[in-house]
Amino acid sequence: MFDAIRRPFGYEPLIKKEDLKKDADKKTERADNWKSTLLRIWKLVDEQRFLLIVVLALVFVSSALALLGPYLVGRVLIDQYIIPEQFSGMGVVIAWLVLIYIGHSVSLYLQNYWMVGIAQQVIYRMRTGLFSHFQKLPVSFFDKRQHGELMSRMTNDVENVSTTLNTSFIQVFSSILTLTGTAVVMFLLSPLLTVLTFFIIPLMYVSVQWITKRTGRLYKEQQRAVGDLNGMIEETISGQKIVKAFSQEPRVMDEFLVKSERLRRAGFWAWTYAGFIPKVMNFLNNGSFAIVAGVGGLLALNGAVSIGVIVIFTEYSRQFTRPLNDLANQFNTVLSAIAGAERVFAIMDETEEKDGLVKNVDKEFSGEVEFDNVSFKYEGAEEEWTIRNVSFSVAVGQTAALVGATGAGKTTIMQLLARFYDANEGEIRIDGTPISSMPRETLRKQIAFVLQDPFLFETSVYDNIRYGKLDATEEEVIEAAKKANAHDFIQKLPNGYDTILEGDGSMISQGQKQLLSIARALIADPVILLLDEATSSIDTVTELKIQEALERLMAGRTSFVIAHRLNTVRQADLVFVMELGKLVEAGTQDELLEKGGLYATMLTDAKL
Repeated sequence: MFDAIRRPFGYEPLIKKEDLKKDADKKTERADNWKSTLLRIWKLVDEQRFLLIVVLALVFVSSALALLGPYLVGRVLIDQYIIPEQFSGMGVVIAWLVLIYIGHSVSLYLQNYWMVGIAQQVIYRMRTGLFSHFQKLPVSFFDKRQHGELMSRMTNDVENVSTTLNTSFIQVFSSILTLTGTAVVMFLLSPLLTVLTFFIIPLMYVSVQWITKRTGRLYKEQQRAVGDLNGMIEETISGQKIVKAFSQEPRVMDEFLVKSERLRRAGFWAWTYAGFIPKVMNFLNNGSFAIVAGVGGLLALNGAVSIGVIVIFTEYSRQFTRPLNDLANQFNTVLSAIAGAERVFAIMDETEEKDGLVKNVDKEFSGEVEFDNVSFKYEGAEEEWTIRNVSFSVAVGQTAALVGATGAGKTTIMQLLARFYDANEGEIRIDGTPISSMPRETLRKQIAFVLQDPFLFETSVYDNIRYGKLDATEEEVIEAAKKANAHDFIQKLPNGYDTILEGDGSMISQGQKQLLSIARALIADPVILLLDEATSSIDTVTELKIQEALERLMAGRTSFVIAHRLNTVRQADLVFVMELGKLVEAGTQDELLEKGGLYATMLTDAKL
């Protein structure tokens, strides 16, 4: 019958019996992970624990007052005043009832108000910790992850935890207290009616178990689907120009529909199963109320219980099943939050970029670079070496051009020099000091990048240039812009140096972006420059400006240039020819041409 309902909507079942069996086999492991996750969340509460104790005390007070109100109505107001028609003193009881319900409302307001503050502080620390950890992770981590998926953990997953702490935590604790207190008072009033009320608990337990066994896996599937979809959207938006340039809109749309359909199906089944819980609970609640009212009425006719007790039980039966209903509903929310928290903590458990055994390097660097038998392969590449046994040296102030086919290892050499990755074998030295013994921060302060595709932040032109030296004065920024041949076009912008560059500087040309990136490198005043041919795909006039700016930038500095043009190679002091990860030729351009090897062949074949 269930298949007949779901098939018209086009939803195939996501849960199979074998999957449930696997989940059952992993039950212990999954529970341990939950305990670990909850413990880590608890540690984030350390600064707010006193206030949390106050909140829990208020929850206890509000639960006690919620129990006391119906008791006074039944045992005192009805049995002692209304039934015997004794109205003297009834006003006092009513006044106490008013105070009780006012106190209950005030305690609810205060506990919710303070709990929101605690929750937001915990989420602030979690979000800050995650973002801070992002800054400590190596480049290799980001190379292997979709940026949209990481953003999903920073936003969706953290927000799930926030929602649960804001609402579910108090509700769960309150429900447990209410259940306990209600059960005790009910049993004291009438053991028989209490047993009848408790009859629905096994039915509730079985129903909730059947549902939550399925929703737990589905919520995780939903979170994964959200991360995948966000990653694909972020990637597509970032590469929209390429998508349009190659007319790949249909393929991108097809990929989006596949991922979106996966999220739709996961969300459909997660919320469909979760939606069964309130329906089942309401049915059992009404059944419990009917049983208590019917049996209680018979007992009252026989004098076994008073009318007031029946009134108390009818109210308590709802008050007893309502927390069970709340617990069942909140269990799904908690499952989703734990799944989100696990994904956040999984990132925070990733190994940070560590310097290892380092020493403070308290000296002025001049920029002599030496590679000594360096070999490297990317993680997971097994026996495939990206570069193998590379050795060379570049003196202070020299320019070295790296040439070779795509995949020869040119970019890898730059990344190793900046310690975005560490060499597997061999040693890299700057001024005779192994870079593996330097703090990365110290090393990278000596290096500046000018890339083929410059990246600009969505902030002012002034701040984009100043990114190379955050304490730079306005005069230093303007001077750097002048040396980079950027000052003239900056002044023509709507607000000059205060112009906000939106969308990675889409309002200015590629050449102007490059001039800003050169200004940013100039103001950093590094001793080593790493340049990925900065004049590619630039018009001739702008290329001359960039070339002039680069000459000022490179003057007196050790420079490594990935060369795509013969003109760049001619200006280099040294030429390193890479092939399949090996340094096959090294020397000046004249020396390599005279040798007649691979470099000479590349010129002949017009590959430079």
